[in-house]
Amino acid sequence: MRLQGKVAIITGASKGIGGAVSLALAREGADLVLVSRSITENDEVVQDAKKTGRSVLIKQVDVGDSNQVTEMVKETIDTYGRIDALFNNAGISKPGMLWKISPEQWDEVLRINLSGTFYCMQAVAKTMMEQQSGSIINVTSSAGLMGTIGQVNYTAAKGGVYAMTKSAAKELARFKIRVNTIAPMAETDMTRVIANDPKFKEKYLERIPLGRFGLPEEVGPAVVFLVSDDSSYITGQTICIDGGMVML
Repeated sequence: MRLQGKVAIITGASKGIGGAVSLALAREGADLVLVSRSITENDEVVQDAKKTGRSVLIKQVDVGDSNQVTEMVKETIDTYGRIDALFNNAGISKPGMLWKISPEQWDEVLRINLSGTFYCMQAVAKTMMEQQSGSIINVTSSAGLMGTIGQVNYTAAKGGVYAMTKSAAKELARFKIRVNTIAPMAETDMTRVIANDPKFKEKYLERIPLGRFGLPEEVGPAVVFLVSDDSSYITGQTICIDGGMVML
């Protein structure tokens, strides 16, 4: 198992991409800290992760609250003594055209998607700097790379994640910490409206050379790779897991 002995924090872990990645990491030997605002012991991902035999710590955390994030990281250190990986996946979407987005829609999307990603990076970086090792994987999207109609707030947040990752990768490289992004396009609660609406679905599929939406389980192998030592010379990069929709 490639990740034996590693400890990974996964935000937005209760379902979708976060859940699939959590299981992929556990199957490769990582101990997990599963973070979500609503996660419980009864959630399917928690039960499935425990079946792998790995240690699982669950934390209900609002990543947009820096104090909650700091406490979560402290408990992780108290429990495991180290942090080897952070999968920064928590995110929300509140669509609206530019002229219709309310201040609340703007603030909440930026708070969770951008500030939350920053708070989690900042909190784990201090421990990883002491360890002189670590891998941080942030989640951006095609919206953050190319822009999209009706999601100015989400686009701003995910574009910020993309740019912030590059700065963090340069700052943390001297401590042997790698920081990368993935840009997935998979069927989740956030994309179900697109996938289930014939008009939206047809438009999106026209933009995807492989001609289909991805599955959350297809994201896991890329994250396992970025957490593992197999990617020890990769930092500041973006992997698009989207069937060819974005080609950088």
